[in-house]
Amino acid sequence: MPAWEKRITYMAKTSDQYDVVIVGGGLSGLSLACLLGENEGLRIACLDREDPQKQIANDERTTAISYGSSLILERAGVWDTMLPHACPIDDIEILDSGSPVLLEFLSREVEGKSFGWILHNAHIRRTLVDKVKSLKNVDHIAPAQVSDFIAPETPDDDVQAILADGRRLSARLIVGADGRGSFVRHWLDIPSRRWSYGQRAVICNVAHANPHGNKAVEHFWPEGPFAVLPMTDDAQGRHRSGLVFTEHGPEKKSLMRLNDADFEAAVAEKFPLEYGKIEIAGPRQCYPLGLIHASRYIGPRMALVADAAHGIHPIAGQGLNLGFRDLGELGRLIGDAAEDGTDPGSPALLETYLRRRRPDNMAMIAVTDGFVRLFSNGVLPIGLARRAGLRAVSRLPAAKRFFMRHAMGE
Repeated sequence: MPAWEKRITYMAKTSDQYDVVIVGGGLSGLSLACLLGENEGLRIACLDREDPQKQIANDERTTAISYGSSLILERAGVWDTMLPHACPIDDIEILDSGSPVLLEFLSREVEGKSFGWILHNAHIRRTLVDKVKSLKNVDHIAPAQVSDFIAPETPDDDVQAILADGRRLSARLIVGADGRGSFVRHWLDIPSRRWSYGQRAVICNVAHANPHGNKAVEHFWPEGPFAVLPMTDDAQGRHRSGLVFTEHGPEKKSLMRLNDADFEAAVAEKFPLEYGKIEIAGPRQCYPLGLIHASRYIGPRMALVADAAHGIHPIAGQGLNLGFRDLGELGRLIGDAAEDGTDPGSPALLETYLRRRRPDNMAMIAVTDGFVRLFSNGVLPIGLARRAGLRAVSRLPAAKRFFMRHAMGE
Protein backbone atom coordinates (compact mmCIF):
# COMPACT_ATOMS: atom_id res chain seq x y z
CA MET A 1 0.00 0.00 0.00
CA PRO A 2 1.44 3.43 -0.96
CA ALA A 3 2.34 5.73 1.92
CA TRP A 4 -0.33 8.27 1.00
CA GLU A 5 -3.03 5.56 1.10
CA LYS A 6 -1.92 4.63 4.63
CA ARG A 7 -2.20 8.27 5.66
CA ILE A 8 -5.71 8.47 4.19
CA THR A 9 -6.85 5.59 6.38
CA TYR A 10 -5.45 7.39 9.43
CA MET A 11 -7.00 10.76 8.63
CA ALA A 12 -10.42 9.27 7.95
CA LYS A 13 -10.88 9.04 11.72
CA THR A 14 -11.20 12.81 12.04
CA SER A 15 -12.65 14.01 8.74
CA ASP A 16 -14.49 12.88 5.65
CA GLN A 17 -11.78 11.54 3.36
CA TYR A 18 -11.87 11.39 -0.43
CA ASP A 19 -9.48 10.90 -3.27
CA VAL A 20 -11.07 13.76 -5.22
CA VAL A 21 -13.48 16.49 -4.10
CA ILE A 22 -15.18 18.31 -6.98
CA VAL A 23 -16.40 21.81 -6.15
CA GLY A 24 -19.31 22.55 -8.48
CA GLY A 25 -22.35 20.48 -9.38
CA GLY A 26 -23.05 21.86 -12.84
CA LEU A 27 -22.77 19.90 -16.06
CA SER A 28 -18.96 19.82 -15.91
CA GLY A 29 -18.68 18.91 -12.24
CA LEU A 30 -21.29 16.16 -12.45
CA SER A 31 -19.75 14.78 -15.65
CA LEU A 32 -16.34 14.57 -13.98
CA ALA A 33 -17.92 12.83 -10.97
CA CYS A 34 -19.45 10.23 -13.29
CA LEU A 35 -16.21 9.83 -15.22
CA LEU A 36 -14.10 9.29 -12.09
CA GLY A 37 -16.83 7.25 -10.41
CA GLU A 38 -16.48 4.57 -13.08
CA ASN A 39 -13.25 3.63 -11.28
CA GLU A 40 -14.41 1.80 -8.14
CA GLY A 41 -11.02 2.31 -6.52
CA LEU A 42 -11.62 6.05 -6.19
CA ARG A 43 -13.77 7.79 -3.60
CA ILE A 44 -15.30 10.99 -4.95
CA ALA A 45 -17.37 13.86 -3.54
CA CYS A 46 -19.23 16.36 -5.72
CA LEU A 47 -20.34 19.55 -3.97
CA ASP A 48 -23.35 21.38 -5.40
CA ARG A 49 -24.39 24.80 -4.11
CA GLU A 50 -28.03 24.28 -5.06
CA ASP A 51 -30.67 21.60 -4.94
CA PRO A 52 -30.18 19.73 -8.25
CA GLN A 53 -33.90 19.08 -8.63
CA LYS A 54 -34.62 22.82 -8.62
CA GLN A 55 -31.92 23.36 -11.22
CA ILE A 56 -33.44 20.68 -13.44
CA ALA A 57 -36.90 22.23 -13.16
CA ASN A 58 -35.74 25.79 -13.91
CA ASP A 59 -33.24 25.24 -16.75
CA GLU A 60 -34.79 25.81 -20.20
CA ARG A 61 -31.43 26.06 -21.99
CA THR A 62 -30.03 23.68 -24.57
CA THR A 63 -26.43 22.62 -25.07
CA ALA A 64 -24.48 21.46 -28.11
CA ILE A 65 -22.54 18.26 -27.45
CA SER A 66 -19.79 17.60 -29.99
CA TYR A 67 -18.86 14.15 -31.25
CA GLY A 68 -15.67 14.32 -29.17
CA SER A 69 -17.63 15.17 -26.02
CA SER A 70 -20.02 12.28 -26.66
CA LEU A 71 -17.04 9.92 -26.42
CA ILE A 72 -16.16 11.35 -22.99
CA LEU A 73 -19.77 10.99 -21.83
CA GLU A 74 -19.66 7.42 -23.10
CA ARG A 75 -16.60 6.80 -20.92
CA ALA A 76 -18.62 8.25 -18.02
CA GLY A 77 -21.38 5.71 -18.65
CA VAL A 78 -24.14 8.22 -19.42
CA TRP A 79 -24.22 8.80 -23.18
CA ASP A 80 -26.52 5.87 -24.02
CA THR A 81 -29.10 7.29 -21.60
CA MET A 82 -28.81 10.81 -23.04
CA LEU A 83 -28.89 9.84 -26.70
CA PRO A 84 -32.67 9.17 -27.01
CA HIS A 85 -33.28 12.79 -25.92
CA ALA A 86 -30.67 14.25 -28.29
CA CYS A 87 -31.26 15.78 -31.70
CA PRO A 88 -28.35 15.17 -34.09
CA ILE A 89 -26.72 18.00 -36.01
CA ASP A 90 -26.21 16.47 -39.44
CA ASP A 91 -25.63 19.66 -41.40
CA ILE A 92 -24.40 23.18 -40.59
CA GLU A 93 -25.27 26.22 -42.69
CA ILE A 94 -23.32 29.48 -42.35
CA LEU A 95 -24.56 32.83 -43.67
CA ASP A 96 -23.22 36.36 -43.41
CA SER A 97 -25.60 39.33 -42.97
CA GLY A 98 -27.92 39.49 -45.97
CA SER A 99 -25.80 37.25 -48.19
CA PRO A 100 -26.87 33.80 -49.40
CA VAL A 101 -25.43 30.64 -47.85
CA LEU A 102 -21.64 30.92 -47.95
CA LEU A 103 -20.58 27.67 -46.36
CA GLU A 104 -22.19 24.30 -45.68
CA PHE A 105 -20.86 21.42 -43.60
CA LEU A 106 -22.61 18.16 -44.51
CA SER A 107 -22.40 14.95 -42.48
CA ARG A 108 -22.08 12.91 -45.66
CA GLU A 109 -18.70 14.61 -46.15
CA VAL A 110 -17.43 13.12 -42.86
CA GLU A 111 -18.45 9.48 -43.25
CA GLY A 112 -22.03 10.24 -42.22
CA LYS A 113 -21.06 11.15 -38.64
CA SER A 114 -23.16 13.77 -36.88
CA PHE A 115 -21.28 16.96 -36.02
CA GLY A 116 -22.89 16.88 -32.61
CA TRP A 117 -26.19 16.79 -30.78
CA ILE A 118 -28.47 19.31 -29.12
CA LEU A 119 -29.86 18.37 -25.72
CA HIS A 120 -31.91 20.14 -23.09
CA ASN A 121 -29.72 20.98 -20.11
CA ALA A 122 -32.45 19.47 -17.94
CA HIS A 123 -32.06 16.07 -19.64
CA ILE A 124 -28.27 16.20 -19.32
CA ARG A 125 -28.40 17.17 -15.66
CA ARG A 126 -31.07 14.61 -14.77
CA THR A 127 -29.05 11.83 -16.39
CA LEU A 128 -25.88 12.89 -14.58
CA VAL A 129 -27.60 13.21 -11.20
CA ASP A 130 -29.20 9.77 -11.59
CA LYS A 131 -25.85 8.26 -12.55
CA VAL A 132 -24.07 9.84 -9.58
CA LYS A 133 -26.74 8.48 -7.24
CA SER A 134 -26.12 4.98 -8.61
CA LEU A 135 -22.38 5.11 -7.92
CA LYS A 136 -21.55 3.81 -4.45
CA ASN A 137 -18.13 5.48 -4.45
CA VAL A 138 -19.48 8.98 -5.23
CA ASP A 139 -21.14 11.27 -2.67
CA HIS A 140 -23.26 14.04 -4.18
CA ILE A 141 -23.51 16.64 -1.40
CA ALA A 142 -26.18 19.26 -2.04
CA PRO A 143 -26.78 21.95 -1.13
CA ALA A 144 -23.21 22.52 0.01
CA GLN A 145 -21.37 25.83 0.22
CA VAL A 146 -17.57 25.89 0.48
CA SER A 147 -16.41 28.67 2.81
CA ASP A 148 -12.66 28.05 2.87
CA PHE A 149 -9.83 25.64 2.15
CA ILE A 150 -6.87 24.52 4.22
CA ALA A 151 -3.78 24.17 2.07
CA PRO A 152 -1.41 21.23 2.58
CA GLU A 153 1.48 22.13 4.89
CA THR A 154 3.82 19.60 3.27
CA PRO A 155 3.75 17.96 -0.19
CA ASP A 156 2.35 14.77 1.35
CA ASP A 157 -0.52 16.43 3.23
CA ASP A 158 -4.11 16.47 2.05
CA VAL A 159 -5.98 19.61 1.13
CA GLN A 160 -9.21 20.28 3.01
CA ALA A 161 -12.47 21.93 2.00
CA ILE A 162 -14.41 23.60 4.82
CA LEU A 163 -18.16 23.78 4.27
CA ALA A 164 -20.42 26.52 5.58
CA ASP A 165 -21.98 24.04 8.03
CA GLY A 166 -18.55 23.36 9.56
CA ARG A 167 -17.98 20.01 7.92
CA ARG A 168 -14.44 19.31 6.67
CA LEU A 169 -13.63 17.17 3.66
CA SER A 170 -10.06 16.02 3.12
CA ALA A 171 -8.82 15.04 -0.32
CA ARG A 172 -5.75 14.20 -2.31
CA LEU A 173 -7.10 16.56 -4.97
CA ILE A 174 -9.72 19.30 -5.11
CA VAL A 175 -11.08 20.17 -8.56
CA GLY A 176 -12.71 23.54 -9.15
CA ALA A 177 -15.59 23.05 -11.58
CA ASP A 178 -17.47 26.02 -10.18
CA GLY A 179 -17.87 28.23 -13.22
CA ARG A 180 -16.63 31.62 -14.34
CA GLY A 181 -16.93 33.13 -10.87
CA SER A 182 -14.94 30.22 -9.42
CA PHE A 183 -14.40 30.39 -5.66
CA VAL A 184 -11.57 27.89 -6.05
CA ARG A 185 -9.77 30.14 -8.56
CA HIS A 186 -10.23 33.20 -6.36
CA TRP A 187 -9.02 31.33 -3.27
CA LEU A 188 -5.88 30.26 -5.15
CA ASP A 189 -5.41 33.93 -6.10
CA ILE A 190 -4.98 33.03 -9.76
CA PRO A 191 -5.12 36.11 -12.01
CA SER A 192 -7.40 35.96 -15.03
CA ARG A 193 -7.37 37.64 -18.40
CA ARG A 194 -10.90 38.81 -19.12
CA TRP A 195 -13.00 41.20 -21.17
CA SER A 196 -16.57 41.81 -22.23
CA TYR A 197 -17.68 41.74 -25.86
CA GLY A 198 -20.46 44.21 -25.13
CA GLN A 199 -22.95 41.61 -26.32
CA ARG A 200 -25.76 39.64 -24.71
CA ALA A 201 -27.17 36.27 -25.76
CA VAL A 202 -30.96 36.05 -25.62
CA ILE A 203 -31.91 32.39 -25.54
CA CYS A 204 -35.25 30.67 -26.02
CA ASN A 205 -36.94 27.77 -27.80
CA VAL A 206 -38.92 28.28 -31.00
CA ALA A 207 -41.63 26.06 -32.48
CA HIS A 208 -41.95 26.10 -36.27
CA ALA A 209 -44.30 24.65 -38.89
CA ASN A 210 -41.74 22.77 -40.99
CA PRO A 211 -39.11 20.24 -39.86
CA HIS A 212 -35.53 21.45 -39.47
CA GLY A 213 -33.94 18.40 -41.06
CA ASN A 214 -31.36 18.18 -38.25
CA LYS A 215 -29.69 21.33 -39.56
CA ALA A 216 -28.00 24.05 -37.52
CA VAL A 217 -27.91 27.57 -38.93
CA GLU A 218 -25.37 30.22 -37.91
CA HIS A 219 -26.22 33.61 -39.40
CA PHE A 220 -23.67 36.33 -38.70
CA TRP A 221 -24.87 39.92 -38.31
CA PRO A 222 -22.91 43.03 -37.26
CA GLU A 223 -24.57 42.94 -33.82
CA GLY A 224 -23.59 39.29 -33.34
CA PRO A 225 -24.53 35.77 -34.44
CA PHE A 226 -28.11 34.52 -34.79
CA ALA A 227 -28.00 30.75 -34.28
CA VAL A 228 -30.81 28.24 -34.83
CA LEU A 229 -30.10 24.81 -33.35
CA PRO A 230 -32.20 21.70 -34.05
CA MET A 231 -34.12 20.13 -31.17
CA THR A 232 -36.32 17.08 -30.79
CA ASP A 233 -40.06 17.61 -31.29
CA ASP A 234 -42.03 18.47 -28.15
CA ALA A 235 -44.70 16.31 -26.49
CA GLN A 236 -47.35 17.74 -28.85
CA GLY A 237 -45.28 16.82 -31.90
CA ARG A 238 -44.31 20.41 -32.72
CA HIS A 239 -41.03 20.94 -34.54
CA ARG A 240 -38.60 22.96 -32.41
CA SER A 241 -35.25 24.67 -32.53
CA GLY A 242 -33.15 26.44 -29.92
CA LEU A 243 -32.41 30.09 -30.59
CA VAL A 244 -29.36 32.14 -29.62
CA PHE A 245 -30.08 35.75 -30.59
CA THR A 246 -27.03 37.93 -29.93
CA GLU A 247 -27.59 41.63 -29.32
CA HIS A 248 -25.53 44.63 -28.28
CA GLY A 249 -26.23 48.16 -27.17
CA PRO A 250 -27.84 49.58 -24.03
CA GLU A 251 -29.93 47.22 -21.91
CA LYS A 252 -32.89 49.57 -22.08
CA LYS A 253 -33.18 48.57 -25.75
CA SER A 254 -32.72 44.86 -25.07
CA LEU A 255 -34.92 42.23 -26.67
CA MET A 256 -35.75 41.18 -23.11
CA ARG A 257 -37.79 44.39 -22.73
CA LEU A 258 -40.06 43.61 -25.70
CA ASN A 259 -43.50 42.13 -25.14
CA ASP A 260 -44.04 38.59 -26.43
CA ALA A 261 -45.62 39.65 -29.73
CA ASP A 262 -42.87 42.14 -30.57
CA PHE A 263 -40.14 39.70 -29.59
CA GLU A 264 -41.68 37.00 -31.79
CA ALA A 265 -41.80 39.47 -34.68
CA ALA A 266 -38.12 40.36 -34.17
CA VAL A 267 -37.20 36.66 -34.22
CA ALA A 268 -39.35 35.97 -37.30
CA GLU A 269 -37.57 38.74 -39.19
CA LYS A 270 -34.27 36.81 -39.03
CA PHE A 271 -35.50 33.21 -38.75
CA PRO A 272 -34.88 30.97 -41.82
CA LEU A 273 -37.90 31.21 -44.13
CA GLU A 274 -37.94 27.47 -44.90
CA TYR A 275 -38.95 26.73 -41.29
CA GLY A 276 -42.38 28.28 -41.92
CA LYS A 277 -44.50 30.05 -39.32
CA ILE A 278 -42.83 30.30 -35.94
CA GLU A 279 -44.00 30.58 -32.35
CA ILE A 280 -41.93 31.31 -29.26
CA ALA A 281 -42.14 28.12 -27.20
CA GLY A 282 -40.73 29.03 -23.82
CA PRO A 283 -39.36 31.80 -21.63
CA ARG A 284 -36.48 34.04 -22.68
CA GLN A 285 -33.18 34.07 -20.81
CA CYS A 286 -30.33 36.54 -21.26
CA TYR A 287 -26.60 36.22 -20.56
CA PRO A 288 -23.73 38.72 -20.99
CA LEU A 289 -20.98 37.50 -23.30
CA GLY A 290 -17.33 37.78 -22.42
CA LEU A 291 -14.05 35.94 -22.21
CA ILE A 292 -12.10 34.78 -19.18
CA HIS A 293 -8.90 32.74 -19.04
CA ALA A 294 -7.00 31.85 -15.88
CA SER A 295 -3.24 32.41 -15.98
CA ARG A 296 -2.77 28.92 -14.58
CA TYR A 297 -5.05 25.97 -13.84
CA ILE A 298 -3.33 24.36 -10.87
CA GLY A 299 -2.21 24.94 -7.29
CA PRO A 300 -1.04 22.65 -4.48
CA ARG A 301 -3.43 19.66 -4.74
CA MET A 302 -5.95 21.77 -6.64
CA ALA A 303 -6.95 22.05 -10.30
CA LEU A 304 -9.40 24.08 -12.37
CA VAL A 305 -11.51 22.70 -15.20
CA ALA A 306 -13.98 24.04 -17.75
CA ASP A 307 -15.43 27.52 -17.11
CA ALA A 308 -13.48 27.87 -13.87
CA ALA A 309 -10.34 27.87 -16.04
CA HIS A 310 -11.65 29.39 -19.27
CA GLY A 311 -14.92 30.81 -20.54
CA ILE A 312 -15.39 31.70 -24.20
CA HIS A 313 -17.97 33.27 -26.52
CA PRO A 314 -20.62 30.79 -27.75
CA ILE A 315 -20.04 31.77 -31.40
CA ALA A 316 -18.61 28.34 -32.28
CA GLY A 317 -20.71 26.33 -29.82
CA GLN A 318 -17.56 24.98 -28.17
CA GLY A 319 -17.73 26.36 -24.61
CA LEU A 320 -18.88 23.23 -22.78
CA ASN A 321 -17.08 21.00 -25.27
CA LEU A 322 -13.77 22.71 -24.56
CA GLY A 323 -14.38 22.06 -20.87
CA PHE A 324 -15.11 18.41 -21.60
CA ARG A 325 -11.63 18.11 -23.08
CA ASP A 326 -10.30 19.19 -19.67
CA LEU A 327 -12.45 16.55 -17.98
CA GLY A 328 -11.32 13.86 -20.39
CA GLU A 329 -7.63 14.61 -19.83
CA LEU A 330 -7.79 15.05 -16.05
CA GLY A 331 -10.02 11.99 -15.73
CA ARG A 332 -7.53 9.92 -17.71
CA LEU A 333 -4.60 11.06 -15.57
CA ILE A 334 -6.43 10.38 -12.30
CA GLY A 335 -7.59 6.99 -13.58
CA ASP A 336 -4.03 6.05 -14.50
CA ALA A 337 -2.83 7.13 -11.05
CA ALA A 338 -5.50 4.95 -9.42
CA GLU A 339 -4.44 1.96 -11.51
CA ASP A 340 -0.78 2.50 -10.66
CA GLY A 341 -1.42 3.18 -6.96
CA THR A 342 0.13 6.64 -7.21
CA ASP A 343 -1.00 10.00 -5.85
CA PRO A 344 -3.88 11.55 -7.88
CA GLY A 345 -2.96 15.04 -6.67
CA SER A 346 0.78 14.95 -7.15
CA PRO A 347 2.61 17.97 -8.60
CA ALA A 348 3.77 15.83 -11.53
CA LEU A 349 0.20 14.85 -12.43
CA LEU A 350 -1.07 18.41 -12.18
CA GLU A 351 1.81 19.79 -14.25
CA THR A 352 1.05 17.18 -16.91
CA TYR A 353 -2.60 18.24 -16.94
CA LEU A 354 -1.61 21.89 -17.33
CA ARG A 355 0.90 21.12 -20.08
CA ARG A 356 -1.60 19.09 -22.09
CA ARG A 357 -4.62 21.36 -21.75
CA ARG A 358 -3.44 24.96 -21.73
CA PRO A 359 -2.15 25.10 -25.35
CA ASP A 360 -5.39 23.62 -26.73
CA ASN A 361 -7.49 26.03 -24.69
CA MET A 362 -5.37 29.01 -25.73
CA ALA A 363 -5.75 28.05 -29.39
CA MET A 364 -9.54 27.80 -29.09
CA ILE A 365 -9.69 31.11 -27.23
CA ALA A 366 -7.69 32.80 -29.99
CA VAL A 367 -9.85 31.31 -32.75
CA THR A 368 -13.11 32.14 -31.00
CA ASP A 369 -12.05 35.68 -30.15
CA GLY A 370 -10.94 36.20 -33.74
CA PHE A 371 -14.30 34.93 -35.02
CA VAL A 372 -16.18 37.33 -32.75
CA ARG A 373 -14.15 40.32 -33.89
CA LEU A 374 -14.32 39.29 -37.55
CA PHE A 375 -18.01 38.39 -37.74
CA SER A 376 -19.43 41.03 -35.38
CA ASN A 377 -18.15 43.81 -37.59
CA GLY A 378 -20.11 45.90 -40.06
CA VAL A 379 -17.13 47.66 -41.67
CA LEU A 380 -17.46 47.10 -45.44
CA PRO A 381 -13.87 46.03 -46.26
CA ILE A 382 -13.88 43.55 -43.38
CA GLY A 383 -17.26 42.20 -44.50
CA LEU A 384 -15.99 41.68 -48.05
CA ALA A 385 -12.86 39.92 -46.79
CA ARG A 386 -14.96 37.77 -44.46
CA ARG A 387 -17.25 36.57 -47.25
CA ALA A 388 -14.31 35.92 -49.53
CA GLY A 389 -12.72 33.81 -46.79
CA LEU A 390 -15.86 31.74 -46.27
CA ARG A 391 -16.19 31.13 -49.99
CA ALA A 392 -12.53 30.08 -50.13
CA VAL A 393 -13.04 27.55 -47.32
CA SER A 394 -16.08 26.19 -49.18
CA ARG A 395 -13.97 25.62 -52.30
CA LEU A 396 -10.91 24.12 -50.61
CA PRO A 397 -11.66 20.51 -49.55
CA ALA A 398 -8.72 20.26 -47.14
CA ALA A 399 -9.64 23.50 -45.35
CA LYS A 400 -13.28 22.49 -45.23
CA ARG A 401 -12.46 19.08 -43.73
CA PHE A 402 -10.29 20.79 -41.10
CA PHE A 403 -13.17 23.02 -39.98
CA MET A 404 -15.63 20.12 -40.03
CA ARG A 405 -13.38 17.96 -37.85
CA HIS A 406 -12.89 20.93 -35.55
CA ALA A 407 -16.67 21.35 -35.24
CA MET A 408 -16.93 17.69 -34.25
CA GLY A 409 -14.37 18.15 -31.48
CA GLU A 410 -11.97 15.65 -33.00
